[in-house]
Amino acid sequence: MSAEVKQEIELEIGDAKALGTIFVGLGMRESFHYEKYRTTFRMPGSARWAKGLLIELDETPIGNFVELEGPSAAIDRVAKLLGYSKDEYVLTNYLRLHAEECKRRGEKVGDMVFRKRK
Repeated sequence: MSAEVKQEIELEIGDAKALGTIFVGLGMRESFHYEKYRTTFRMPGSARWAKGLLIELDETPIGNFVELEGPSAAIDRVAKLLGYSKDEYVLTNYLRLHAEECKRRGEKVGDMVFRKRK
């Protein structure tokens, strides 16, 4: 469960490689690559208290996570509805969670990607 509050801007791009080239041209470098499958849920319109709340189900190589994004009061309320208390919130990002999992497994930290199926 994640209740981290941060500004996030999302936009659609037509060519990820071209944008990567622009980033490199600005002096940026790749630092971490990860894969996830995300399914987004919203509360019914009748739950006006949940306006602006996104309930994200993330399936990642290190496990499945519920990420709640929106007003903090709505996050706390839906977390409680889902059976979670504030002391169960995970405020750590995927990079750190992945590093902790690699350490636990005795593996070198690298990209967080799904293992290729044969």
